[in-house]
Amino acid sequence: MIRLTIDTPEAMAALGARIARQLVEGDIVALDGELGAGKTTLTRGLGEALGVRGAVTSPTFVLARTHPRESGGASLVHVDAYRLGTAAELDDLDIDFAGSIVVVEWAAGMLDGVSESVLEVSIERPTGAAVGSSGEAGEAIEPRRVTITPRGPRWAQHPFV
Repeated sequence: MIRLTIDTPEAMAALGARIARQLVEGDIVALDGELGAGKTTLTRGLGEALGVRGAVTSPTFVLARTHPRESGGASLVHVDAYRLGTAAELDDLDIDFAGSIVVVEWAAGMLDGVSESVLEVSIERPTGAAVGSSGEAGEAIEPRRVTITPRGPRWAQHPFV
């Protein structure tokens, strides 16, 4: 388990890039945290580091979006499980978990039975913390506490660093 304090949106995006460097086809990243915690900012950094096509945005109106990589390789699938009620509904999205790198926002309880190897990322923002009005890089935010917990055989064989 790794615990970090993240002070800026740039640092959250950089953490996404750090995570991206360790991901391979079939990996699942489970993101949890309140609205405005930085889940999409982290995913944006992850997507930039993977060289994906298309802007990684908050998945407000789409349950899942596939971002192919410019250089080929496993696509990034960005999932918003906020409006899903059960893991079965996630399964109904027919996501290629084995052939993609999948990031699931609001993942708590949604990945049971999907994979025994998941990189769990929990982002906590201080209660009452002001969320920036634009969410743009450089805007001051309250420090976030991030906990990264690798689970399962994939991370036992190739530890997250």
